[in-house]
Amino acid sequence: MATDRRNFRDNRGPQIRVNHRIRVPEVRVVLDDGGMLGVMSTQQALREAAERGLDLVEVNPKATPPVCKILDFGKFKYEEKKRARDARRKQTVVEVKELKLRPKTDDHDLDVKLRAARRFIESGNKVKFTVRFRGREIAHPQRAQMQLDYLRTQTEDLTIVEQPPMMEARAMSLILSPKPQVLQRLANERAKERQAKKDRGELPSSPTGAEDDLDDDLNDEDEDEDEDEDDGEGDGEGES
Repeated sequence: MATDRRNFRDNRGPQIRVNHRIRVPEVRVVLDDGGMLGVMSTQQALREAAERGLDLVEVNPKATPPVCKILDFGKFKYEEKKRARDARRKQTVVEVKELKLRPKTDDHDLDVKLRAARRFIESGNKVKFTVRFRGREIAHPQRAQMQLDYLRTQTEDLTIVEQPPMMEARAMSLILSPKPQVLQRLANERAKERQAKKDRGELPSSPTGAEDDLDDDLNDEDEDEDEDEDDGEGDGEGES
């Protein structure tokens, strides 16, 4: 069980070393406002941080010597988490919606497929049009090409061509992706909806959000537990 726990911990991202967890003999010290204190012993750097009521945080462990910054680590972690949350919220999950046709699909059904495609695209999804051939239909691909060209031109205000019409076995396919403007509009709409829910009291009004804070707290507890175990190992084995 202990081995499994160690393997799990090794798969996680590198942990930031703070204060007494910085075990190198000397460091290059930078202030939070960009000022330089230069190279000094780690113990002296810790005293400099303590005198300012701040923390010594290792920001570049691969430098020679490692670079540390004197700052408020609690504020630093909060800002890092906030940036990560903002990046996740701005991400748009794009799915590929496939619409299947036949060379003999009539104009009415083709327009039904077109309306469905526009709805999918306006929701931020890609659309794959697939025209399947049966029997001798494959000897006359012109009809399928005409259908796909029509669908492409009727959606060009919303889409860019990701894959032009091409044969795949006994089918011809076209893939269209939403234009960046469509995705940006969706992101703006979702941000407005989230703010409206906050204004109505349907979401936490705190800057971080209760659910995000709960996840962060649980992650912090795991990190602290791992770091404490590492301290115990370091006393007997040295830092790896």
